[in-house]
Amino acid sequence: MTKRTVFITGGASGIGFGIAQAMSKAGHHVIIADINEQAAQRAANDIIRENGSASAIEVDVCNAQQVAALPDLLKEQKVNVLINNAGIQHVSRIENFPPEKWQQLINIMLVGPALLTQAFLPNMREQNFGRIINIGSIHSLVASPYKSAYVAAKHGLLGFAKTIALETGDCDVTINTLCPAYVKTPLVEKQIASQAKENNLTEEEVINKIMLEPMPKKQFISLDELSDTAAFLMSDSARNITGQTMILDGGWTAR
Repeated sequence: MTKRTVFITGGASGIGFGIAQAMSKAGHHVIIADINEQAAQRAANDIIRENGSASAIEVDVCNAQQVAALPDLLKEQKVNVLINNAGIQHVSRIENFPPEKWQQLINIMLVGPALLTQAFLPNMREQNFGRIINIGSIHSLVASPYKSAYVAAKHGLLGFAKTIALETGDCDVTINTLCPAYVKTPLVEKQIASQAKENNLTEEEVINKIMLEPMPKKQFISLDELSDTAAFLMSDSARNITGQTMILDGGWTAR
């Protein structure tokens, strides 16, 4: 595969960092973008210590001015692949959901990907190559109680990807959304604790009765599965796969 420059939001930890590590091992240069500059630099340094190629940049994906300035800030580093991964979670009944927190989730996980696509798409068109990969969720397809903002944002990513796929049909740019069931990351670990409190269950009961219960395979999705699927979408063999929802759910939505 041609070596690419991969820009990953929320790349300092969790799914983002796991994908960054895999991309660097495949020979790509990864730009770790995170709202926490120190965390982004630590992640980049970890990759460099493993003989990978990485750099770090601080960005608030909700800040339109910051995002628009990224192509000029990166200068000669032309982004070929954008991975919209940044995300947060808040678990609450809608009656008690803080309005500012609801808005924050939408801004990070739906508005942010739109702003980043807007920033990097012109150069992708100029190069006649680009891959935009959104990290969605099983909650892009189904819902769970107490996650109204997260579910709304992740559902929105699918409509966004379909629209941009139509707008980029004239060039070798694709946009797709990876939709995994639960991946064992720090974000999910926090969800387990929150769900246990909200549902009056033990954490083990949350894992078995809520998270893995709908999955015939009864397994958390691995980072390797996500990074390998992303790598395929970057390849020339995937040049006509666009606007699609790539579901890694252990059979959840087959029910």
